[in-house]
Amino acid sequence: MPKFETKEKMLFDLLGREYTDDELEQVFPRAKAELDEHDKENGVFKIELNDTNRPDLWSAMGLARLLKNYENPQVKTYDFFSSKCYTADSQGRKLIVGDRAKEVREFSCGFIASGKVVDEDILLTLIQSQEKLCFNFGRKRKTIAMGIYRNNLIQYPIHYDGADPDKTHFVPLHMDEDLSLREILEKHPKGQEYGYIIKDKPVYPYLFDDAGKTLSMPPIINSAYVGAVEVGDDNLFVEMSGPGLRDILLCASIMAVDMADLGFKIEPITVVYPYETEFGKEITVPYYFQDSQSCTLEDIRRVLGEDIDADEARDALLRMGVYSVAEGDKIHITCPEYRNDFLHPVDVVEDVMIGYGLENFEPTIPRDFTVGRLTPAEELGRKAKDIMVGMGFQEMIYNYLGSRREYVDNMHIKGEKVIMIANPMSENFEAVRPSIIPSLLESESMSGHATYPHNIFEVGKVAFLEPSDNSGTVTRNNLGFMSADSTVGFNEANSFINTLMYFLRVEYTIAAPEDDPRFIPGRCAEIIVGGKKVGVFGEVHPAVLESWGCGMPAIVGEIDLDCLL
Repeated sequence: MPKFETKEKMLFDLLGREYTDDELEQVFPRAKAELDEHDKENGVFKIELNDTNRPDLWSAMGLARLLKNYENPQVKTYDFFSSKCYTADSQGRKLIVGDRAKEVREFSCGFIASGKVVDEDILLTLIQSQEKLCFNFGRKRKTIAMGIYRNNLIQYPIHYDGADPDKTHFVPLHMDEDLSLREILEKHPKGQEYGYIIKDKPVYPYLFDDAGKTLSMPPIINSAYVGAVEVGDDNLFVEMSGPGLRDILLCASIMAVDMADLGFKIEPITVVYPYETEFGKEITVPYYFQDSQSCTLEDIRRVLGEDIDADEARDALLRMGVYSVAEGDKIHITCPEYRNDFLHPVDVVEDVMIGYGLENFEPTIPRDFTVGRLTPAEELGRKAKDIMVGMGFQEMIYNYLGSRREYVDNMHIKGEKVIMIANPMSENFEAVRPSIIPSLLESESMSGHATYPHNIFEVGKVAFLEPSDNSGTVTRNNLGFMSADSTVGFNEANSFINTLMYFLRVEYTIAAPEDDPRFIPGRCAEIIVGGKKVGVFGEVHPAVLESWGCGMPAIVGEIDLDCLL
């Protein structure tokens, strides 16, 4: 979950008063946050958010905005936003996007923040906000990259385009050498870290002003001159780029209101695209694009179990900074500029719940009493665990979410049935695992120093796409095992399966599988029970082992335990 740090003074100044640690622990749940640590010696709060769908709260400014509004309910207005029906005055300042940007990273936008002198605390806060939004919300800069520049050195209009990686060059931040864009990917630490995002593209993203001065190569690094913001600056240009227009517009909105709350004056910039976007060819940023949402009072009462009327619902939403109107049995809300998380009526209900006050819900004793017992699936899983431990295997427990690289690329499979998560906050949690085998190989990839053999297993859940199911997906209880040693082979894997099935009292046969790139051809088999495939086992293909960085031969197997019930 996202974490950030803030100085005591900055948070209290934004809140308008000081709080004790106990008071903060009482009010933080309103923002689904908790006080992780209070470094009293250095006057620093470390705060953890228990939700990832509110990136506007990942800073002292966003957290203070919600908590302050909760105490003094109102909808704070920001007059620098444009919309479909209103265009803010950008005073002719433009960011012009070139035709070739579409070949690499097609969208860019930005705004100006001025009138506030940047001190050390503000600089550190802006850098932290930039990192949190780009790393978590922007999936390690894949979908959002942000740069902050010294605006008084910029000559408008600003240009964003795709550039020749070998002919275009500048001096990157924290270096003295003039390098081409391709050389920056090879030599600069940030190029080495994030270069994979653009290195295979025909052109690289390039941001420069009308005088030809380089601002940056998004999403890698700013220039050493215009892009080096320092304490004492009071005129900044903030720019975002990425492949998704809504993502960068939301990021711009969050940064704009945060900087406005810090005391900056926000001045819009008109972005001119050479191609049509969902909001037109010219967009004045910050731009209000959020959709409205609604729910019924019946929805609220049914979900919350409380007889809340329209006035109480509207008051609760107002505490959350959300403007709403009641029309008969319906509550219609206007989404704040810095939020885009109202995707369903239940999201409105959630804000009503928090605004109403969790402490105002009276606990009730369950009316139904039942005798607890293990399900057949749990009993089978426990029996399988006992058998695997008896064969000398060690039980492991893994996360059910991971990356496409782990579940698809490293396994050399096509991945058509892998469940990908829409708009993940991190690429490390972008897919639901379709198999236990990648988890086992990940453990082996980090265990090359340990004494062999390595025998590990897990009984856990997997999920994958299944069009025939009503939900479009299925979740299964699987057993996966792996053995790594210089002498392991198909015969060992077959003996493990034979022993397991014997003690589970399951009759089975084996058959040659269809082409499976995870295994060595001819050294793997499918497990058939009652004429149905329930699992697979065999020797891991050397290419898969190489992708994982495993240096020892390995055998793996996986069985769908639900099919054995």
